[in-house]
Amino acid sequence: MISLTDLKKFKSQGRKFSCLTCYDASFAKAFEAAEIDTILVGDSLGMTIQGHDSTLPVTVQDMVYHTTNVARANKHALIMTDLPFMSYATVNDALQNSRAVMQAGAHVVKIEGGAWLADTVQALTRNGVPVCVHLGLTPQSVHVLGGYRLQAKTLSAAEQLLADCQAVVDAGAALLLLECVPASLAKQVSERFAVPVIGIGAGVDTDGQVLVVQDMLGLTFGKVARFVRNFMAEQSGEHAIVDAIKAYHQAVIEQSFPAPEHSFQVDVK
Repeated sequence: MISLTDLKKFKSQGRKFSCLTCYDASFAKAFEAAEIDTILVGDSLGMTIQGHDSTLPVTVQDMVYHTTNVARANKHALIMTDLPFMSYATVNDALQNSRAVMQAGAHVVKIEGGAWLADTVQALTRNGVPVCVHLGLTPQSVHVLGGYRLQAKTLSAAEQLLADCQAVVDAGAALLLLECVPASLAKQVSERFAVPVIGIGAGVDTDGQVLVVQDMLGLTFGKVARFVRNFMAEQSGEHAIVDAIKAYHQAVIEQSFPAPEHSFQVDVK
């Protein structure tokens, strides 16, 4: 089984690692067959599974249920689970809700924010809960951010993101996840910090890549994000879904995904 130690080893070796969202046992088995390195049981299920227009309605009970299903079926990948909106507003909330998802089968919890999370990260880490901190475009803060758009594109915003990364890493964060930031900034973060860095819409130079599985299988209806590639469209045959997942995993390792057209090539000024 892939562990945090393996991800750190991959980073030191320059070997990229794959991550996809997963919410059920069938896809968890498909990911095992394709040897996907990490699974994110994401609160994106609010949109992909439940039909909401954001992640905000998702509950801790939802995350426990879906984590349990995934953990039963996949014994290969590191499993990371989102703590949903307002479920880590206090350190005590974070501890109680992390216990629930870890007991359901998660190996890592993911929370969204910046330097203000340092006390929470420290408390969780001290209590045996590895933490991934999600920075950049943080969907739980979509109303504060004013929509789903590129983040940290000015010098001051980039400096703030770097400071936030430093604060949470110093507090004990085991992983960082950068969403929708300039590729050059994501490269800087990945080179500066020893912890593995996962990207989505953050260029090819992060240590790992994550996509929502429905996006990479072409099950997105409406506007498709710039950073998405439809791997399903490249496959055919009886095992097309598993082959598409394998193709994604291989493209991440070979660094053919994300290509420049899937990244934000912005000069931070």
